[in-house]
Amino acid sequence: MTPLRRRMLDAMVLRGYSQRTVQAYIGAMVGLARHCRRSPDELSAEELQQYLLHLHRERGLSHSTINQAASAFKFFYGTVLGRATAGTEIPYARQPQRVSAVLTREEVARLLMCAPTPAAGVFLRLAYATGLRLGELCHLRWQDLEMAADRRCVRVVQGKGGKDRLVPLACDALALMRGWRAQQMRRRQLMGEAVDGADAEAAWVFASARDVRQPLTDTMAQRWYHAAATAAGITKRGGPHVLRHCYATH
Repeated sequence: MTPLRRRMLDAMVLRGYSQRTVQAYIGAMVGLARHCRRSPDELSAEELQQYLLHLHRERGLSHSTINQAASAFKFFYGTVLGRATAGTEIPYARQPQRVSAVLTREEVARLLMCAPTPAAGVFLRLAYATGLRLGELCHLRWQDLEMAADRRCVRVVQGKGGKDRLVPLACDALALMRGWRAQQMRRRQLMGEAVDGADAEAAWVFASARDVRQPLTDTMAQRWYHAAATAAGITKRGGPHVLRHCYATH
């Protein structure tokens, strides 16, 4: 790891940036260095703007992706290198304002019925029942769920903006999660795994199919949603985040 990357990583860790933001910012800096074939600290503001134009014209990236790269550059030059004027010379692309997609209740019902796997069905139902963000759902542990009758909620630890919060868990969602947990426990017992209290509490609610020690990936969750949407005949744009909008609207 180069000293510059280490400095940037340390600066983001100190500020409590999420893992997804860290990966996105580092990826943006790597792409910049590879394209220009020089260390980022040697580049001028004009070269940065030319690279952003390259992302738009040659690579055809979306405005949101380009703006994320611009944010990474502002953080690197302004915060990590301390160049106060560099940040003001990196423009943001103007994004077209669109109304977020919201499915009807009937479409949501079709979507949930067409989940490709049992795990996908539980995941999509919990997304609709709680309005949690994709990363929050993928990184849920059983210890984050309060399933007592008098305290039904999901404890989101270090969500967007590094904030903790409690999200209500409705009775039907509570029954869904109790059933899913019992199914997971039976599966582990059949496989001969030792299941003690502490280990079970720390386990992922949605684990990777390849390695149960790792959480479900965003990519797999998105595949689940799109497979269900295709099977249900839903053509509205969007991914799992659509269910967050449906939760808020319905």
